[in-house]
Amino acid sequence: MGAFSIWHWVIVLVVVLVLFGGKGKISALMGDFGKGLKSFKKGMKDEEGDAADASSPDAEKLADDKSEAVNKNASEENKST
Repeated sequence: MGAFSIWHWVIVLVVVLVLFGGKGKISALMGDFGKGLKSFKKGMKDEEGDAADASSPDAEKLADDKSEAVNKNASEENKST
């Protein structure tokens, strides 16, 4: 055989293509990676905020008030029919 197997040559070819494949390839890849990471962090922060809002006492009171209003409207509709 030789000093390098086919997998070594494939890895070398990939590295060469990434480095010399075009102007700004690496910066474009890293920019896309950074945007994805930022979006992921924002999504996690929003999800934590939604969970905290849902578990707050004010949110529970608002949900109770809303369900009472819906029940009241339903009973008024039943009386009118």
